[in-house]
Amino acid sequence: MPAVTPHADHLNELPPLASRYVDVEALPWQPTASEGITMKVLLSEPETGLLTALFKWEPGARLYKHEHVEIEQTYVLEGSIVDAEGTASVGNFSWRPKGNQHEAWSPDGALVFCFFLKPNKFLEGPSAGKDLLPEE
Repeated sequence: MPAVTPHADHLNELPPLASRYVDVEALPWQPTASEGITMKVLLSEPETGLLTALFKWEPGARLYKHEHVEIEQTYVLEGSIVDAEGTASVGNFSWRPKGNQHEAWSPDGALVFCFFLKPNKFLEGPSAGKDLLPEE
């Protein structure tokens, strides 16, 4: 299946080599397997696991222990996210190598832009055995 922007069917019907201009505001916030974290999927390529998305963390939201199957990249637009290794705050960027395991939380809420080559593998909590894709 080629790359798509869910909930933007008009983009997915364009010719294969046409540029896609995504109206991010029009995309719905969708629940994830982690309570208090919602997402807007900007680009998804189900065949490879590639995912680009905005994530909104409510104050106190927690992402339980998980492993990054490939490199993950995060840019913080609002608020902050924290883990045992440090804090990523507004205007800052973090990335994690393949195999990194951690849990993260957001004391006061956050809006982050993330890029994944493959979905995370959740090891603990209610998300164990699930990835952080929207629940359909």
